[in-house]
Amino acid sequence: MPRRRQPTARQERLGIELRKLREAAGLKAREAAALVGSDSAQMSQMESGIAGVSEERVRRLAAHYACTDDELIEALVAMATDRTRGWWEKYRGLLPMPFLDLAELDYHATYRYNVEFLYVPGLLQTEDYARAIFSYRVPEPPYGELELRVRHRMDRKVVIEGPNPVPYEAVIHESALRIRVGDRAASRAQLARILELSEACHITVRVIPFDLDGFAGAASAMMYVGGAVPKLDTAVRDTPHGTAFMDSEAQLGALQTLFRKVEAVSLDPQRSRDFIHRLAKEL
Repeated sequence: MPRRRQPTARQERLGIELRKLREAAGLKAREAAALVGSDSAQMSQMESGIAGVSEERVRRLAAHYACTDDELIEALVAMATDRTRGWWEKYRGLLPMPFLDLAELDYHATYRYNVEFLYVPGLLQTEDYARAIFSYRVPEPPYGELELRVRHRMDRKVVIEGPNPVPYEAVIHESALRIRVGDRAASRAQLARILELSEACHITVRVIPFDLDGFAGAASAMMYVGGAVPKLDTAVRDTPHGTAFMDSEAQLGALQTLFRKVEAVSLDPQRSRDFIHRLAKEL
């Protein structure tokens, strides 16, 4: 298969999972390559996502690695043979790759969690709210890119508002609900939008109020996305250097526990809706 100049996060993830299976089997790259008639250079390219992997090769590698997790194997085969060209492709070459990677991650999600302390989660944002956030960045987006970023964020909502929405839960701190990233009218519209979406049976919104005692989890902001199987879950966190995709078993386990801790101290859905109603009346 031809080499890729810029593999997507999903293509890189397939390579990472194949490498995990190889390492669990105690094989070096050159040893695994020899088993499928390849070489260590090509194995390295497959495990980094630079080179594609056929269904046959995924199955042969899994067999040589003595992997007995049939659900995982089928999920990896699906990743290897996926030729989806989703709505995000119209932004290729126009927006940075992480924008496309997040959209593709959404597309394949089986559920989504968000924890936010300073901003309303992206999937719940109104157009005005998103525009205010993107326009405040330093340095400012290149000419003409601001509206593309806003439109991309609105398009991403298909994962919870489209014909096949996934279960979605957002835990939002009161600070994110009170900060006016735009004017008073935009803030009121944003709260109204959250309330509207929270009525959907597949969407749960919870609030952490300021007056909660003993809350030390303000660094818990995250996005957690369910994969086809639990081993293919992905956590996403913002860092000073950009968006970080996390996939190790230890990281995923820690962030699942962290989410449950934050969820446990938040208001239940009905009390959260009542809380947001009160905030909206104050504006």
